[in-house]
Formats: sequence, C-alpha cells, structure tokens
Amino acid sequence: MASFNDTIIENFRANAGVLGGHWENKETLLLHTPGRKTGKVTINPLVAAPDGTSYVLCGSAGGADKEPAWLTNLEALEGPVTIELGTETLKADHKVVRPGDADWDRLYGLWRAYWPDAADYETKTDRKFPVAVITVA
Repeated sequence: MASFNDTIIENFRANAGVLGGHWENKETLLLHTPGRKTGKVTINPLVAAPDGTSYVLCGSAGGADKEPAWLTNLEALEGPVTIELGTETLKADHKVVRPGDADWDRLYGLWRAYWPDAADYETKTDRKFPVAVITVA
C-alpha cells in the first residue's frame, strides 16, 4: 500500500493538492500521524468531506474488517495534528467520532454522500466506520 499512497502523495504535492482521476473534484488532505507505539510519522492521503471549517475523514480502510492505523494513531494523539491542505502544511485540531457517539450519524452521512465508494465499502464488512473531524484553526 505504501507505493500506492506514495504516488498519490507525490501527485498531491506536484499539483498543489489537486488530484485527478478517481479523486477529481474531491477535497483531499495529507494526514501526518505519529505511531502511538513507534512514534514514526506516517502520511496518509485521505478524502476530506468539507463541513464548515472542518473536514470529515472516514476510517473505512476501503471496507476492511480492521480499522486503519492512522485512525487509532490519531485518536491517541494529544495536541494538534499536522495536515497538508493544498500547498499549506498546517496544525489542526482533531477528534474521532465513533458509531453511537453524538453526531456520528450526521458526520458519517456527510462523508458517505461526499465519497461515492462508501456504499461499496459498507458491503465488505459488518463494521461501522468511525470518522475523524479535522478543524483548521
């Protein structure tokens, strides 16, 4: 998966955060998360559904049965997270919202409506996907 993500990251940076193909006309950000065990920072390109001054990311992992590492690492992170949005590298507030939490239905529904692949992801697992809310100060 690293080489796939590396290609997306390279295209994101080369094109001021604008991606074509499958991601055309969709907001994408690069999320930098330190590993909760290793401390090693990984960068994940993620579809980011706009929600006012925030962005909603989804821990779908493409419909995998296991949550993506970036989500659990983000949940463990105290303090701001680093993101790349367009040509800027920013610090942002974050929170993880899990199924059953207040506002999960609205936030997941927003992301699901924004990213058409969500319906396919849902058919691959019984897991309900947590979301992360990223707010740029």
